[in-house]
Amino acid sequence: MAPVTDKTDLRKTLDGYRAPRGTFRIVDVPDSRYLMVDGHGDPNTSSAFTEAVGALYPVAYPLKFASKRELGRDYVVPPLEGLWWATDMDSFTAARDKSRWDWTLMLLVPDWIEDTMVGAAIEHAAASSSRPARLDDLRLETLSEGRCVQTLHVGSFDDEAPVLARMHDEFIPGNGLRMVGTHHEIYLSDTRRTAPAKRRTILRQPVAPA
Repeated sequence: MAPVTDKTDLRKTLDGYRAPRGTFRIVDVPDSRYLMVDGHGDPNTSSAFTEAVGALYPVAYPLKFASKRELGRDYVVPPLEGLWWATDMDSFTAARDKSRWDWTLMLLVPDWIEDTMVGAAIEHAAASSSRPARLDDLRLETLSEGRCVQTLHVGSFDDEAPVLARMHDEFIPGNGLRMVGTHHEIYLSDTRRTAPAKRRTILRQPVAPA
């Protein structure tokens, strides 16, 4: 067993987890590996959404414990993140028709974790008596976003639309940029324990020169 160092909280050490409230920030995000599960439909009613969450954490926690045990590096499991898109992106900023949404739920994998450790964590979850229903849909993938615009939204998810409209229609073109990639959200609050009005969510949009 490797000697354990202090527990790392990636929310405090990675620049990509920093975002101001009430304004927009341009940040360069390095390539990052994630545990990912895809899905479609309203996250409030889709069983696939609940099952996706249920596949991520039974892998993420054994991975954390293996890092502590084998590498001597303990860390806080990073916050849940999501990529969101639709054929008509107005369904995010105007109609908010959640039945049209496609999504990928994700948990960040620290850069010191080896792929073989991820494979072992997946095997551990597969051997469990409560094997996650969507474990076979889980994958490890590198996300390349590069330059992004992001902000901190405090409040209900349904109140994001005006913030996204300002980001998409004012700040991004006003700074000589255009949207690329996929809308990205980082959930800093535990939705099970946090009232909607107090939820803290980073809203991120990859961009490129216009």
